[in-house]
Amino acid sequence: MTDTLDRTELTARLSEQFDALAELVTGLDENRWRTPSPLPGWTVFDVLSHVIGTESMLLGDKPPARDRQAPDVEVKTLPHVRNEIGAFNEIWVQRLRLRPGTELLGLYRAVIDRRRAALAAMDDAAWSAPTPSPVGEVPYARFMRVRLFDCWMHELDIADALGERVDEGGARGELAFAEFAKSLPRVIAKRGAAPAGSLITLALTGPLARTLHIEVGDRARYVDAPGAEPTVTVESDSGLLIRLGGGRVDAESALDRITFRGDAELGRRIVRNLAFTI
Repeated sequence: MTDTLDRTELTARLSEQFDALAELVTGLDENRWRTPSPLPGWTVFDVLSHVIGTESMLLGDKPPARDRQAPDVEVKTLPHVRNEIGAFNEIWVQRLRLRPGTELLGLYRAVIDRRRAALAAMDDAAWSAPTPSPVGEVPYARFMRVRLFDCWMHELDIADALGERVDEGGARGELAFAEFAKSLPRVIAKRGAAPAGSLITLALTGPLARTLHIEVGDRARYVDAPGAEPTVTVESDSGLLIRLGGGRVDAESALDRITFRGDAELGRRIVRNLAFTI
């Protein structure tokens, strides 16, 4: 399982990811922009607004002023806002919502051009500097992999909303999955309550096919060569597992698309508690 934080590789894939998002929404009419997404309370338009907000924040920009025609919403009261990061995201979404889709895409392109320039201007010290992020204080390089994962997930959100198919594998998918996979041992042990001494195998098919073994002891960790038979093997399409981890798919509706070998009760409990992204 790759854990690449190479600057050249990561910035190239992030730049490609920015382009992929723009390509998905180019040419949409206003009705399609307002298609509900898998994220509660957000349309396709709102998902791109969120990406604009985060990348603008990284440039030091503040949210635009509220349009006088827009409702004055207390974002923390919205049911899909669960924490401070969610509230920050929602402010940008609310402030951009009245703009037409073509204007939003133009703003996105301008912000992304500035972000590319900012990334290119960074020196090695800045790339490795400790930085606050959604996964705690980490090197800036790791934060950029989190950004790649977030934007990649939002590409899937937009594609799913519009009924479009995109390539979920490849170099971008591999790096995004590496970030996603960082959390799986903790999620399976804590949220899924996998008992100490258990071995969980994830047998993934599809564009990011692989087999992952997670051993639960004092702490859960990946192992390359397990010394025993898995307590449970969870066989799933990689895209389905990612959407479950992102809370985009209801676990109960997904159980019939997943095969469990071994302790099926444990496997179902793990699947029902996979959602962990903000």
